[in-house]
Amino acid sequence: MKTLARKRRLLYWLMLPCLVAGAIAVSGFAFLAPSIGSLPEGDRLRRIERSPNYHLGEFRNQVPTSVIVDKSADPEPEARLKPSRPLPMIKTDLHALDRNRDLVVWLGHSSYFIQLGGKRILIDPVFSEHLSPIPLVFSAFDGDYPYSVADIPEIDVLLISHDHWDHLDRPTLLGLQPRIKRIICPLGVGAHLERWGFASSVVTEADWNQKFELGPGFAIHVLPARHFSGRALTRNKSLWAGYLLASTQRKIFYSGDSGYGPHFADTGRKFGPIDLAIMDNGQYDPRWAQIHMAPEEVSKATSDLKARALLPGHSGRFSLANHAWDDPYRRVELASRDKPFTLMTPRIGDLAWLDEPTQSFAKWWEQSGPRDAEAQRSLSLGLLMRRPQSNQE
Repeated sequence: MKTLARKRRLLYWLMLPCLVAGAIAVSGFAFLAPSIGSLPEGDRLRRIERSPNYHLGEFRNQVPTSVIVDKSADPEPEARLKPSRPLPMIKTDLHALDRNRDLVVWLGHSSYFIQLGGKRILIDPVFSEHLSPIPLVFSAFDGDYPYSVADIPEIDVLLISHDHWDHLDRPTLLGLQPRIKRIICPLGVGAHLERWGFASSVVTEADWNQKFELGPGFAIHVLPARHFSGRALTRNKSLWAGYLLASTQRKIFYSGDSGYGPHFADTGRKFGPIDLAIMDNGQYDPRWAQIHMAPEEVSKATSDLKARALLPGHSGRFSLANHAWDDPYRRVELASRDKPFTLMTPRIGDLAWLDEPTQSFAKWWEQSGPRDAEAQRSLSLGLLMRRPQSNQE
């Protein structure tokens, strides 16, 4: 019975685009279609067709990649998908921060507020309580989430990694619109943003390995990731990406959603050492092993990047996969021991200062009292999981 439930949950997540399309048919196109956005067309599509990463009508990864690598694999045990009590969260006054201090504030899942080189950067902001236009689908963990658009100061540049619902949230972006000076996003994502009312003069679409100067001594590099895209029935019509933020003093890498691949070592050779790597560490499954990293791969990728510190994300606020909610943190903590980098695990809202290398964080994910047997079994099985070797397109 548990195996059947796990398979149903896995299929539900993979079939979310179909569910959205069905909901449109039932509820009315006019109500839900704006949340989906738009596909590239016209001059935007012609530019996309010139990309070396676009082939036969879709974007491709640098190495052969499948969304599902082994259809016969059983998902991880469905144990404790959500915490039994609200997680600790801190309300930091982002408006009052000295913008000359380099710092990162994790806002939950894959949302980050960054100050670097005097610039204020926001990455993949999602303040909504659920991750689809259908209410109650993939709802946030219980607890009073402390942040809203009113808590975000004026942003010099908003970075979007790709167009999946948990990274490109229309309600959040509409609320933030007056505060955003510029947006950098992968090719094709601008079609969504312009449909939602963002001026084309604000949106810069980029291919992998493009560089943008945001003033003297400050650059943003758009880098490869290993993933896919799509908000409805079509896939890979827009690109996905990671980013490197470089000031005269420090470098911050953001992986976006990504499976493990040679692009991490390539980035390390080109840009290392990197001061902080913010990495995709959650919502993994043996079937998705080429599009998301297991925590052990996160540790390896961080070493490939020649990073001095690791801040794991893509977890801590939503449950999208069949692993215990705290499994990403327990496993990455074990995998990071005796590695040449510092593991940084702030709570939602904590200030992570980049000029204080000795700053430490508590293991906030640990529950008081002994762990139950099912939780221990989940962790043990997770540590034995190995990435499948299939590389079929």
